[in-house]
Amino acid sequence: MRVRGDKPAHSPKAVRTPAEIAARIRRDLRDGGSAEHATSVQWFFKDEIKSHGWYTADLRRAAVRSRREIRKEHGLDFLIEVADELFAGSVLEEKVAAVFLLEKLDREFGDAEFKLFESWLDRISSWADHDALVHSLIAPMIVAKPAHTKFVFRWAKWKNRWHRRAACVALIRGTRARMFFPEITKLSDSLLADKDDMVQKGLGWLLRETAKFDAKRTVPYLMEIRERAPRLVLRTACETLPASVRSRVLAVKGRTR
Repeated sequence: MRVRGDKPAHSPKAVRTPAEIAARIRRDLRDGGSAEHATSVQWFFKDEIKSHGWYTADLRRAAVRSRREIRKEHGLDFLIEVADELFAGSVLEEKVAAVFLLEKLDREFGDAEFKLFESWLDRISSWADHDALVHSLIAPMIVAKPAHTKFVFRWAKWKNRWHRRAACVALIRGTRARMFFPEITKLSDSLLADKDDMVQKGLGWLLRETAKFDAKRTVPYLMEIRERAPRLVLRTACETLPASVRSRVLAVKGRTR
């Protein structure tokens, strides 16, 4: 895995275990990044994060190249183990690379993989690795198996902010396919009192996408909750609506939040 070049930085044939491959990928991530860009990456985060300074497009290309080589030599289960090793790391690019290794393979995953990815929520360190995991791996699996929506209501009750944000982000793929409207309103009702800005932004994102793809049902719902919804949630939810509709939803008297 490296920034440029047609050949992978290492050959999977040279190693035996997922941990060894993960270790080599970590070294490639460290050596192939940009210290200057790593400094600029910090601007997007309130808390300090560890970054090697990779651009997303470069990181995805490198991960796809590694995925092709690893899977050809060792198979899917081995690839998942490599990703599991990487997502246990402390550096942003390690976690995102883990997701990119498995991205778009959701049709080959089952309940065991869903349980594994759910366990990764305990390893989240920022909104970036959170959204990569939930939006790219967990959300497609919920679309494929709607019974998994039961998990979002469990996550919504967790003290951990990332589980509560995951409850929202996990339904975004579904709402774009015009699925889960009853579940989305039920989830929203349960999270409207949440004070955490990461959760509010996640909920606002979910409602924005729901309004974008199903405004007919979403606008009346927004009108219903506008007196009690946090302003951040409401503003985000209205971003794709026509200006006249947005003004009507946001015109709440006596609001201080």
